[in-house]
Amino acid sequence: MKEPTITKAIQINDTTLRDGEQAAGVAFNVEEKVAIATFLDAIGVQELEVGIPVMGQDEAKAIRAIADLGLNAKLLGWNRAVASDIRASIACGLQRVHISVPVSEIQIAAKFHGQWRTMLERLRDTINYALDCGLAISVGGEDSSRADENFLLDVALAAQEWGAFRFRFCDTVGILDPITTYQKVSKLVFFLSIPVEMHTHNDLGLATANALAGIKAGALSVNTTVNGLGERAGNAALEEVVMALKCIYKIDVGIDTKHLLELSRMVAKASNCPVPPWKAIVGENTFAHESGIHAHGVLQNPLTYEPFDPKDVGWERRLVVGKHSGKHLINNFMAERGVTLNREQTESLLQAVRDRAVQSKHSITDEELLNLVLQVR
Repeated sequence: MKEPTITKAIQINDTTLRDGEQAAGVAFNVEEKVAIATFLDAIGVQELEVGIPVMGQDEAKAIRAIADLGLNAKLLGWNRAVASDIRASIACGLQRVHISVPVSEIQIAAKFHGQWRTMLERLRDTINYALDCGLAISVGGEDSSRADENFLLDVALAAQEWGAFRFRFCDTVGILDPITTYQKVSKLVFFLSIPVEMHTHNDLGLATANALAGIKAGALSVNTTVNGLGERAGNAALEEVVMALKCIYKIDVGIDTKHLLELSRMVAKASNCPVPPWKAIVGENTFAHESGIHAHGVLQNPLTYEPFDPKDVGWERRLVVGKHSGKHLINNFMAERGVTLNREQTESLLQAVRDRAVQSKHSITDEELLNLVLQVR
């Protein structure tokens, strides 16, 4: 089987408003969903999975409001293989629907009492109904990662034959590694004529890596969520996937990355889920340098310890004084404020900084540092 090469036509299908909101304790109101959809569209995200129409009430109201915006992004509603779900999507003004069916033995047993033929019949009938209603249809294999590979392929080929425009490979419980992901997705890509989409979860911390492995295997679309928001440990993060494609594979997916930090903060506020400081791309510490060796290197050449310019994602570089700082950072900080210290004073200040950092359990503020300077002088 010939190894696929990454195409530059990779599409981001962001599901912050559907799978992201399914994170425990997260509930967006109508205004927040509209604002997030508008922001995602404005920065160039090509497709948005906007929610589950059959939930009704505020969910349906929000989806309808987004559909009425006339965004450039294509909108997709999530559905079970049930005609009533499709009718709910139509009522929200959607023209594209995603139909999800279980494909692993454990999921089919739980949802169809093990009757896989019944599942396929339900999928076929629902696709036919949606097509009769003039809708475009994406099909997703829930728990694809744990499905029998031949059965998974049969389902995907059937969905293709019945009229689906795309098949979604779901690592529903996040149990794959990149190598296995590549192997499984390569098989689907080889046999299907419709695009494969990646949907990966982060239960083992591999969602972004597995999404990239799927793209490397030939998948043309990838589900993401802002900040990696989502069920349990979350999903592949929009900002991580976009920047990894840009930095590793030199693929620009057409998204204005300079607003990723602003987007992250918007979603963090709406979801009431603060971003950990060490979170890739958008975390508070992403471009903060405290270690003496790192700070010294960055002062000479930022490329020594930064994979890309912080401005590319809306950040600014920060040099932080703390326990691990060295004399180069201290002297740089003092020089910017017109303060000159001799060697003995610098050594005393360094020790005072380290003592204070250990006691306070945080980096030293400008005010604290200047007070320490007064003490050592």
